[in-house]
Amino acid sequence: MHELSAFPAGSAAAQGLASCHVCYKLAPASSGDCPRCGAALHLRIRDSLQKSFALLVTATILYIPANLLPIMITAQLGTEIESTILGGVILLWEMESYPVASVIFIASVMVPVGKMLALYWLCWSVARGHESSRQQRTRLYRWTEFIGRWSMVDVFVVTILVALIHLGGVMMITPGTASIAFGGVVIVTMLAAESFDPRLIWDQLREGEDG
Repeated sequence: MHELSAFPAGSAAAQGLASCHVCYKLAPASSGDCPRCGAALHLRIRDSLQKSFALLVTATILYIPANLLPIMITAQLGTEIESTILGGVILLWEMESYPVASVIFIASVMVPVGKMLALYWLCWSVARGHESSRQQRTRLYRWTEFIGRWSMVDVFVVTILVALIHLGGVMMITPGTASIAFGGVVIVTMLAAESFDPRLIWDQLREGEDG
C-alpha cells in the first residue's frame, strides 16, 4: 500500500479513497474490495513502471524477428516468394493493391513503433519526475490505449487476403512465421499499456497547482 503522504494534498488518494477500475465507484481503499461490484481496490497498480518497461523490452525484442522473418509467402506458377512486412507492402503496392499496402504499412510499422515510443516516453517521464505537460501525457496515454485495439488490423487484412487469393486459383498466399512474432508484439504492447498507471503522471503535482 502506498503512503498517503505520497499523493497530492486534496486528492482522493491522499484521503485514502480509491476509484474502482470496474464500476468506478469511489470507496475507501482500506476496505480491500469495491462495495458495489466486489473488485479489488488499489490506489495505484503495484510496480506499474517496472512491469510496463519489462513488457516494452519484450515487445521490442519480438519486433525484430517480426520484421526480419517472412510474414507472408506468395506462390505463383510454382514459384514461392517470401516477403517481410516491408517486402509485403512493396509487393502489394506493385500489384496495385494500394489500400491494402497502406493499411499494412500503417498498422504494422507506424502504429507499433509509435505505440512503443509513446509508452517508453511515458515510463521515462514518470520515472524522472517530469512536472510539465501532464495533460498532454495523459492524452498520449489515452491515444496509445485506444490505438492498441486496432493493432491487429493488418493481421486480419493478411488473413482476408489469403482467403481471397486462394479463391483466385492462380496465386496463393500463406502467412509466414513473422505473423506469430508480430502477434506477440501486439499482445505484449497491449499488456504494457494496461500495466502503466496514468495516475502516476499526476502524483507529483505540487499543492495548489492547477491540474
